[in-house]
Parts: sequence; structure tokens; C-alpha cells
Amino acid sequence: DLPDAVDRRLGEIETAIGAIEDRPAIYDAGDIATAGAFVSLDGSGRLRIERGYVRAEDEVVFEPEPVAAADESEPSAPPAGGDAPIAAADPPPPEPAEEDEGPRPIPDRLLTELTAWRTLALRDALGADPATAFMALLHVLCLKLFYRYGSDSCLEIEAKSVVFGAQAPGLADTALAARVDERHRRWAAQLPPEPADLWVALIALERDSREALLAHCVSLTLNAVHEAWNRRPRAMAHADRLAETLSLDMVTAGWIPTVDSFFGRVTKARIVQAVREAKGEAQADLIAPLKKGDMAARAEEILVGSGWLPEPLRTAGVALSFAAPASGGETAQPSIAESAAPEGVTALDADGARADPGAWPTPTHAIAAE
Repeated sequence: DLPDAVDRRLGEIETAIGAIEDRPAIYDAGDIATAGAFVSLDGSGRLRIERGYVRAEDEVVFEPEPVAAADESEPSAPPAGGDAPIAAADPPPPEPAEEDEGPRPIPDRLLTELTAWRTLALRDALGADPATAFMALLHVLCLKLFYRYGSDSCLEIEAKSVVFGAQAPGLADTALAARVDERHRRWAAQLPPEPADLWVALIALERDSREALLAHCVSLTLNAVHEAWNRRPRAMAHADRLAETLSLDMVTAGWIPTVDSFFGRVTKARIVQAVREAKGEAQADLIAPLKKGDMAARAEEILVGSGWLPEPLRTAGVALSFAAPASGGETAQPSIAESAAPEGVTALDADGARADPGAWPTPTHAIAAE
């Protein structure tokens, strides 16, 4: 404990030192004439100015001062009597300086051992404190998703966010993408510009706001995109479970069947199947003789507002809005999805009735065959 006067004086000194360290650089007029600055945008889009740079050809060259030449005159003659001059005695070796007893940096090996102990203790404490663990998770997700160089966290959690470009042309221009982007912009406006200030800002948020921000960050890491070169059956199955839990309805999300989005890119058999499911056998028979281009365009017209969805966009537990009208006593042709079932096997629902063929997942080999 220091006396009040001493403590106050030390505080004044620290303030003065901080002012000196944070003072702006002031250049001489001669230096300004030859110096320049780099102006750029950083990874977050903010202006970045780096001053005080000089071209190599403009740098001042300091010439070393010439060293006085040694006296090269002939040595004086030896004294009478023939005695050689007495050489000067070598100076005594300097005494070794006493070893500084002040504190030195801790050796790296010992520092590694100490911090390993601290890391394990932190894990134990964090694992017993769900509220702080929630904050730490939210903090690292925000760092990775809102800041270009978000390395201000000791949690080794990576948050990857897929940018949809070539996967689905035009997707970035939809109302669905606009909602996600607008939500991201709103949160970005509420967070501080510097990642070092993020933790304090998150602490200041109310609980509901933290949970909403976490939900947004987690949503940006979701990737349920089918990639032919990267089969992920377990991840896709998890996406199905999430869709079921969230009662995802792709009709409400804004997807509609058009020539560009579906009909112009599948076989004629699938086009006929879609019309049969949504509008019945009679409408399917009307478009069956058409050529592929005409069939696709006609199917788009027929299914306007029907709510029909292809199998990959259907969610288990969410009722389909389309329903084919009764086709009299005619026997409907089996759909592609239904015909993929093993021979002699009939799909039954929980009540023992015949299941909706559209609820059958399309087999992988059926997609590959097309």
C-alpha cells in the first residue's frame, strides 16, 4: 500500500506516459517533402492510412566521418646505451560485472507448463458455468462471422459460412437472401468496430438479444448443400431433422417451380410425375405427348400457385398444400419415387393406408441415373 500522495503522483506519471505513447507522429517539413503514405481499405472495409514511408532513392545517406590517420612517422631512436624502449604494460582485465539480480522472463518451457495447468483449470471452471460458456461461444462465433481477422478468442472453434454463388444462380437476389443479409447488417451495426471491444459489448446485451444473436451466428454456419464430389449422408440427415424440428415450409420460404428452377432441368418423366401429383392424371396425360421445352413451359403454367414441391424440398411432418384430384376409376401409374421400392413392397402409413408416393425419398441411384 502506497501513501495517497505517492499513489496520486504515480497515476499522473502513468497518464503522462500514455499521452506520450499515444501522441500523433509529427514530421519535419523536409521529411514531408520526400515522404508519403499508403492509403487502403482493411478487411472490414474501413479506411486504413499508414504514414511515414520514404522511397529507397529518397532516403538520406549518412556518410561516416573520416577517421584521423595514425601517425606513421618513424619511431624515435633508442636511448643511449642500446636499451630497447619499455613497452607499456597491458591494462588489467576488467572485473566481471555483477549479475543483475532483477526479474528475468520466465523460460518458455516453464511458461508452457504453467499455462497448461491454467488451461485445464479454465476448462474445469468453464464447464461448470453454462452462462459464461454461452458467452464464450457467442463471442468466438461473432469474431469469426463479423470480423475479418477474428483471432481474439482462446476457444478453438471454427465458424465457416458458405457463400451461395454458382450453386444456385439468382439466389442472392431473392427475398429470402435479403432477409438474412438485412438481419446480418442490423447485428453488425450494433457490434463495436474493433474485435477487442466485442466481449464488453456482448456482456452489455440483454439475454434475449444474446440468444437472438447466437441463433443468427449458428444459422450462418449451416450447410446442407448437396455436392457431387463431397457426399455427406449423415450431415444431410441432420439437416432433415432440423427442417422437421423447425417445420420448414419451402413454399412459404418462396421457392416456386419454374422452367429455370426445375422443369427445364429434369427428365420428361419427372415433369409428368409433378403434374400428376399436383393436378391429377388427366392433366398429366395432356402434357405427355409434348416436346421437352413445351412440356416444361406448360408444367410451369399448370402448377402456378399449386404449392407443389420436389422431394428434396419436402419436410417430414409438414402437410403438403397440393393434392391431386381423384381420377375416377382409373389406376394411376406408379410414380418414379414409388417404383423405386422393392418389388412386392407397399408403403403404409401409421393407419395402414397407402402412403403418399411423394413422401418417399428419391433414391440416390435414381438421381444418378438421370
